[in-house]
Amino acid sequence: MRRRFLCASALLAVPAAACFAQGASTDAAVPLRFGVLPIGGAVESRESWTPLLGDLSRALGRPVSVLSMSSYESLDQAIRRGEVDFALLSAKLALDAVVQQRMSVVAQVKRHAGLSRHRAVLLARKTGSHHALGDLLAAPERWRLARGDSRSVSGFIVPQLELFAPHGISMERFQSELLDTHQGTALAVANGDADVATNNTTDFERFRQQFPVEAARLQVIWESSPTPPALFVMRRDQPAALQKRLQDFLTGYGQARGPRGDAEREVLKQLHAPLGYVVEDNSALLPTATLDYRLARQHALNAKWVNPAAREARLERIERSYAQQAAALRGTAP
Repeated sequence: MRRRFLCASALLAVPAAACFAQGASTDAAVPLRFGVLPIGGAVESRESWTPLLGDLSRALGRPVSVLSMSSYESLDQAIRRGEVDFALLSAKLALDAVVQQRMSVVAQVKRHAGLSRHRAVLLARKTGSHHALGDLLAAPERWRLARGDSRSVSGFIVPQLELFAPHGISMERFQSELLDTHQGTALAVANGDADVATNNTTDFERFRQQFPVEAARLQVIWESSPTPPALFVMRRDQPAALQKRLQDFLTGYGQARGPRGDAEREVLKQLHAPLGYVVEDNSALLPTATLDYRLARQHALNAKWVNPAAREARLERIERSYAQQAAALRGTAP
C-alpha cells in the first residue's frame, strides 16, 4: 500500500531583544511573525534561526516570532489563515503565496556566480538490487519511492519534469510512496524503508554533516539542472517602510567587515546561505511559473480524455493562466 507521511508542526518563539524600549508603541510591541520550513528538525531550526531573528528584532525595535512548520501543507494553511507576516519559502510555495495570498517577494537567497550548486537529486543505496538509474527507469514498479510534497521544487516538480515524465513514468507506478522532508526521505533510503529518494544538493550536504554513517550508505544516481532559490515574501498589507527596513536588514546581513560581520557570516553558513540575501521582486518567480506551467501542460498531455476537444480546452486554459500569471509577476497585467 502507498504510504503518506506528514510531520506535525512546531511553533517556535524568538524572544524580543533585551533592549526593546519600554515606551514602545502598541504596534511595535506586536511580534512580526516569520514562517519557515525547518532546517532539519525543529530544534535545529530554532538554533539556526534564533541569531538572525534576534538581530532582526533589535534592528526593527520589535519582537519577532517564528512559526516553523514541518510540512508544506501546514505552512501554506498558516499563510492562508493570516498567521504569517513574512516567510522564507521554496519557489513553488512562494509562487502560490504571491499569486493566491497577497504576498510579495522582498529578497532571495544569493547564489554563487555561474551555475547554481543547488540542484534536485535522486538518492539510492550504494549496495543491493536497487541502486542503478537504468534499473529504476526500466521498472519503477519494483522500487519504493520516498519523495517530497507535490509543491516541493526539488522533491517533486523538477524530478517529475526533467526525469520521470520524459521517460513516460508517473509517480503512481512506483511500488509505494512515502512523503516526508528531505531529511526524512534520505533516512528512509539509508535505513532500507525506501529504495530511492528525491532530495537536493543543499539538503544532502546538510544530511552528510548530521548523519555521516547513514549518508555513507547513499549515492546520487541523478542530478537535475539548477533549481530556483528560496525567497522571502511579505504580506502586501504590511507598511512599505517596514518592507524596506526588512530588505535593508536582509541584504546587509553578513556584509560588514570586522567581528560583527564575521559573526553574521557564521549565522548565514548555518542557514546554508553563505553569500547572504539580495533584494528581489515578484519577477524572480518567473522561472518557477514556467516550471509550474510545463508540469501542468505535461500532465494534460499525458492524461486520458473523453475526446481531443476536452484536451485542447484544458491546454488552452493552461496557456491562458500562464500568460496572466507571467504578466502579473512582471507587473504588466492590466
